[in-house]
Amino acid sequence: MIVKTLAENTSISKEFGSEHGLSLYIETMYYKILFDVGASGLFLENAEKLDVNIADIDFLIISHGHYDHGGGLKVFLQKNNTADIFVHPQAFGKHYALRSNKEIEYIGLDEGLDQSEQIIFTSDRFFIGRDIQMYSDTIQKESQPSSNRGLLIEKNGQMTDDTFVHEQNLIIEEDGKTLLVTGCAHNGIVNIVEHFYTLKGRMPDYVIGGFHLSSCSGGDENPEVIDKIAGYLMDTKAKYYTCHCTGIGPYNRLKSIMGDNIEYLSTGSEIII
Repeated sequence: MIVKTLAENTSISKEFGSEHGLSLYIETMYYKILFDVGASGLFLENAEKLDVNIADIDFLIISHGHYDHGGGLKVFLQKNNTADIFVHPQAFGKHYALRSNKEIEYIGLDEGLDQSEQIIFTSDRFFIGRDIQMYSDTIQKESQPSSNRGLLIEKNGQMTDDTFVHEQNLIIEEDGKTLLVTGCAHNGIVNIVEHFYTLKGRMPDYVIGGFHLSSCSGGDENPEVIDKIAGYLMDTKAKYYTCHCTGIGPYNRLKSIMGDNIEYLSTGSEIII
């Protein structure tokens, strides 16, 4: 299994553009998968540099309804008219963020794209194909990340805190190994991994994704909370690759505890599982 990072907040070199967003290309024995499309068409530019043909993608998964994961959807539809696009039915809701200057900014997906014939709406547990599934009904055993504060959804004309029922996670099984992929882990990375264990009866071998331990409006998760998360992740014996909304500061703290059990993925990086 090959994983290439097409868009992320940082890059491995000046050759690759970066942005606040996430897009991962995952190639298995049977499928070519795109997990999120970043905030713009940047994923396409970097895909070409990494020898990834977007027209060949078998299916796209949008992890949740925020622009930094689905902002490139229109560009994807222009380049690929055959891939199935799997989205949670509430991902196209009206999502907003309360910024530090007290202004409310729309951060949702482009309205109208949900009418595309390529869109397939998922359910709480959704099977795609051979050893590939998604789940979005994460049980809340631990608190969600504090950086979720200020992330809102409009319902019936009223702004309420987003509960992130629209966030889905990907499971891929191949050659006796299991990969869990998260977008932002708004539901909490510990909760997401725990829910995986509930579904599978074991821990994943690999986990890739953002852990939302930092907010783009400023501020990182409490250091004691990060330490607790690091201890839990270490106990799972999985190998972790994180990026995007984890934040560099929180990542460095996780790294100081977890050592070789965690690495950072920047735009342009390639790993083999």
